[in-house]
Amino acid sequence: MSTGSHRQRHRLVAGLTFATFVLTMAAAPAAAATPAAPASRTVDAAPDSDGAGRFRPEPRATLGLTTIKSGFVSPVMLTHAGDSRLFVVEQPGRIRILRPPHGSVTTWTIDATPYLDIQGLVQYSGEEGLLGLAFHPGYAENGRFFLYYTNNAGNNVVALGRRTSFNRGELIRTILPIFHPTYGNHNGGMINFGPDGNLYIGTGDGGGTGNPTNTAQNTTSLLGKILRIDVTGTSTYTVPPSNPWANDSNPNRRLVWSYGLRNPWRWSFDRADGKMWIADVGEDRWEEVNRAGTGEAVNYGWRVMEGRACYNPSSGCNTSGKKRPHAVYANSGSHCAVTGGYVYRGSLYPSLVGRYIFADFCSGYIWNISATGPELSSLPAAYSSGRSISGFGESSSGEVYVTDIGGVVLRVRD
Repeated sequence: MSTGSHRQRHRLVAGLTFATFVLTMAAAPAAAATPAAPASRTVDAAPDSDGAGRFRPEPRATLGLTTIKSGFVSPVMLTHAGDSRLFVVEQPGRIRILRPPHGSVTTWTIDATPYLDIQGLVQYSGEEGLLGLAFHPGYAENGRFFLYYTNNAGNNVVALGRRTSFNRGELIRTILPIFHPTYGNHNGGMINFGPDGNLYIGTGDGGGTGNPTNTAQNTTSLLGKILRIDVTGTSTYTVPPSNPWANDSNPNRRLVWSYGLRNPWRWSFDRADGKMWIADVGEDRWEEVNRAGTGEAVNYGWRVMEGRACYNPSSGCNTSGKKRPHAVYANSGSHCAVTGGYVYRGSLYPSLVGRYIFADFCSGYIWNISATGPELSSLPAAYSSGRSISGFGESSSGEVYVTDIGGVVLRVRD
């Protein structure tokens, strides 16, 4: 169990510890532990009260959830490999294939054989485990994919895998170790290919209350960062020459794309314009969403700032050169940790097109905001899902899905 405040010790993902919930899940089948979906309703979100300029809250687009399939074990994200299948990442160390209805099969089905099972290599405890999966853009031809997981030494690694002749996956080698020596929380875990073809890697600050070692602001540390590497045509990786410190003498700094993050548990690229959306889990006051744009060497402020407020020092902090979040909400009441999602670019629900969808893990509230609107000082009303939303995912057609840590995959609808 990670150190930190009492509040932190009872959180789940992305800056929270979820040992208690995991133990509960281990004692009962996933389906039995899954909460029933409540009727759709909206609730007011906590406003931003940091004194910044006020914007009129935008109208809320309608939003809801449709259950697709239950029976997973601690799912934390899903993705696609360029076809109709969804690949669901289970934190203990498996990747399951979820297939849509086809022909005479009228329901979604889970393949009996996992795409990949590396449970023996994964340290699954609290926030640790198999946390990320990204298929190479050329997967159909080269069969390559990449994982982010916590190994049995308690460190995080980015590893290369490949498709076998049986159309399943196998692990090949670690390509990037990310040492995580002190605490078990704040591991990050999201990896994804950007529109430039490079692999982006989100890392947490290494844990502990207030980032005691200040790794997030230290550009020679791999923790509290978005890293960027080129994995094209190599068995490991190379440093993209356009990285901000590509020619630095420090090998860690060469990999850094942006910094000043506490625990960017889930983030994504908008497939329409390539902009990056980063949801960074707060300490105990503010949860934040960053609309990153396409620039590099961005400092998101942690641990100097939490959201738009000073953290260390608690007042009079130096905000120069630090990017303000696009949106924040108070870490109060039932809120505890932001789970980043996607800008909706699907075709099933036109009213959601161009809306960034994200959630809070503990409250189950889901918001959607304009991807092109101004900085927000308060959020629109939220959909109360009654779910423990551990992650989002996107299909090859741009539809957005949700993973509930209790074992369910759902699709976002209007």
